[in-house]
Amino acid sequence: MNTQLKTNNEPVRAAQKKATVEVAPEQIRYANLLLYGSWAGIATLLITFALYMTGIMPSYVDPSQMQYYWGMKASEYLSTAQVPHGWGWLKMVGYGDFITLLGIAWLGILTILGYFILLPAYMKKKDGIYSTIVVLEILVLILAASGILKVGGH
Repeated sequence: MNTQLKTNNEPVRAAQKKATVEVAPEQIRYANLLLYGSWAGIATLLITFALYMTGIMPSYVDPSQMQYYWGMKASEYLSTAQVPHGWGWLKMVGYGDFITLLGIAWLGILTILGYFILLPAYMKKKDGIYSTIVVLEILVLILAASGILKVGGH
């Protein structure tokens, strides 16, 4: 009895061939912005958190007092601790507990910056649909970040 298995190597050879996918240059630039920008944001978060927790930078609200604010609604906290709301935190970046927000803001703005990379490429290609979508995305994100629209109970 012959127990040798016969295999056809053709499907294996075909699967071993590398698939090639063509990616538009603007998409590569967008991906690179997100990659390096995200790492920069994470590094910023780590550094600013270390500045805050080590006490190198003074705190607006002392970390030892934070337990008194944990159970409060955001509006109560802002009022009780006399903390500015919205973009008012930018005036407070000299404090360790506010400088940590720089990394968060940076991560939030990356998508908008990425859309500004995509928009000229889509306009050059005369791709009206994608150009319109990108412009609308930019407008919605900027409007949302501006604080003009107030939604919810916070």
